[in-house]
Amino acid sequence: MRQIPEEMAARIESGAATLCHAWRVTRADGVQLGYTDHDRTLEVDGTVCSPVDGFEAGVREGEAGFEPGSLTLGGSLAGEAEGLTDAAIDAGLFDRARVELWRVDWSEPELKVRLWVGSIRGLRREGGRLTVELEGPLAALDRRIGRTYGRLCDARLGDSRCGVDMADHPGARCDKRWETCTGTFANGINFRGFPDIPGDDFIAARPADGGRHDGRSRR
Repeated sequence: MRQIPEEMAARIESGAATLCHAWRVTRADGVQLGYTDHDRTLEVDGTVCSPVDGFEAGVREGEAGFEPGSLTLGGSLAGEAEGLTDAAIDAGLFDRARVELWRVDWSEPELKVRLWVGSIRGLRREGGRLTVELEGPLAALDRRIGRTYGRLCDARLGDSRCGVDMADHPGARCDKRWETCTGTFANGINFRGFPDIPGDDFIAARPADGGRHDGRSRR
């Protein structure tokens, strides 16, 4: 449960004009940086937070149940704060960095409450604007590791694993079945499913005399 100091809660409730946001970023290399949408440097929970022009919290999706939750931050890079440079971003120094979002009273920085914790999912630059996409800690439980074995192909039509040239199949769709891959696209060599996995019919089948019983594909 989030603990909010009574005085801080009162100022939030009243909409005090002295409230601002601060972000503390901990990169994978251990470097810790801080940023704020206030126009002056603040120290929040032991971290010096530098002002970033026009940076603000955007759309947030909740974390009900086991949903991972997400948050978007956006702002201008016209006045780059310490460490938040094109070179550092291009080098991947902020990939998967831990981010803490705080609500702070800049007139009394010790009055603060941590609103959200997550990690950087992606950084997108458009002109001079930077958009940071964050995901909550439960996202780690939603991340696929390895492959799922099933009859259907798990590649996306036209991607590098599929290999189909979409210029030869304009407007085509794929239902992920082996028959479609071989019959429509002649692409069986790149099929990323396991069409010979036994189904319920195999489990219910009774032993049969004769035929081939050497463990090879039933095709």
